[in-house]
Amino acid sequence: MARPIPEADLEAIEAVVAQHAGGASAAQIAAALANPGARRTLQYRLRALVDAGRLRLTGDGRAARYHLRGEAIPEPEAADAIPLSPESQALLAYVRQPVAARQPVGYDRAFLDGYRPNETFYLTEAQRAQLATIGKPQIEAAAAGTYAKQILNRLLIDLAWNSSRLEGNTYSLLDTRRLLDFGEAAEGRGQLEAQMILNHKDAIEFLVANADDIGFNRCTILNLHALLANNLLADPAAVGRLRNIIVGIDGSAFHPLEVPGLIEACFDQLLATAAAIGDPFEQAFFVMVQLPYLQPFDDENKRVSRLAANIPMIRANLAPLSFTDVPGDLYTRATLGIYERNDVALLRDVFLWAYERSCGPMSDRPPATRPFANRWVNQTPSACAIASACATSFGMWCAAPWIERPRARTSRQPRVTKSQRAIRSSSSRLQRRNCSGCMRAISRATKSARRNSRPGV
Repeated sequence: MARPIPEADLEAIEAVVAQHAGGASAAQIAAALANPGARRTLQYRLRALVDAGRLRLTGDGRAARYHLRGEAIPEPEAADAIPLSPESQALLAYVRQPVAARQPVGYDRAFLDGYRPNETFYLTEAQRAQLATIGKPQIEAAAAGTYAKQILNRLLIDLAWNSSRLEGNTYSLLDTRRLLDFGEAAEGRGQLEAQMILNHKDAIEFLVANADDIGFNRCTILNLHALLANNLLADPAAVGRLRNIIVGIDGSAFHPLEVPGLIEACFDQLLATAAAIGDPFEQAFFVMVQLPYLQPFDDENKRVSRLAANIPMIRANLAPLSFTDVPGDLYTRATLGIYERNDVALLRDVFLWAYERSCGPMSDRPPATRPFANRWVNQTPSACAIASACATSFGMWCAAPWIERPRARTSRQPRVTKSQRAIRSSSSRLQRRNCSGCMRAISRATKSARRNSRPGV
């Protein structure tokens, strides 16, 4: 049984954390304590305080910071973090005015009509080239979605947390990780906040799992909205459906379209325009600009645009846009600049900075993918024969799901018994799929295993 931690030691740690408004690192806490003890001792005590709900942990690794539980997590400082052009600064000054001081405006279809794919550009050629340089991972040419699948766990947490944070969600990064990994909802947080994050997880998994099929079409975007809006809308029938009600935007002088027929026509035009754009970064930014401006759904429009912006990244095996450290207030004001002035300058600066920032955590890039045959070098001979035969006849899509990596060989487990078990397991699964070609491969491998099992072989 673990010895109880003296309460005085825990209170001393809390007192140190209270002196750091932006959160204290473990090193700062150790330096300030009169008797910090061994490093593992301090880590154990910090973990106990977090588990007890007395401290809150944000960040990861060297960026980890401990906060008092009731302390608000500070927003990133926009003015210090993101360099703004003179045009962006002027636009920011305008949208910071009270709503009553800003000119009421409605939806201007000319803003969409005036965009010509591959002729009109929101991003300059130099900006697109820079994004391509920092966003291309060091992997061999592979199928769409390969890179996103390799970093899926990290993508789920980073994008789900940051996108939810931009909507005012108060879950911390650690809270989000626990929710997604273990299904543990954070104490003192509303059910809708957990639902928002879980919806993001479902939507991201949908995009990655269907990388070959997703695109800027009705099927993808309506399904994306359905997943993000699940259990969050007042009208359940509005999930995955275009808007047929009048909506307003808090804190804005912008009035979205009201006629359902016009909303549908503009939505189809928006998707056709986006699909025709050749550059993935221009495509992503176009959707971030035009989709929230149209407000095609009852709610969740910005959420849909943020995840839809990752469609070209996933398909082209580029680093995803996870909106790491993007200040929520600046992002909101940048979208107001689109709504009220049709000015992309501020959102463009946010987008460029956000993508470079998002690529940072992904810099520990995975090794290049290897050919299919190399993935099975540790298989038993029979399993390798099955994989090779299926791959030759039907391609990787047929063989890969049916071959499992066997457990390490032990002296208690004869080689033949193990091979036959792998064959029987594969055979059972293939029979359910009625794959006659694979069954022939199984039959050939079975005969080979029987020959090898004879005495003296």
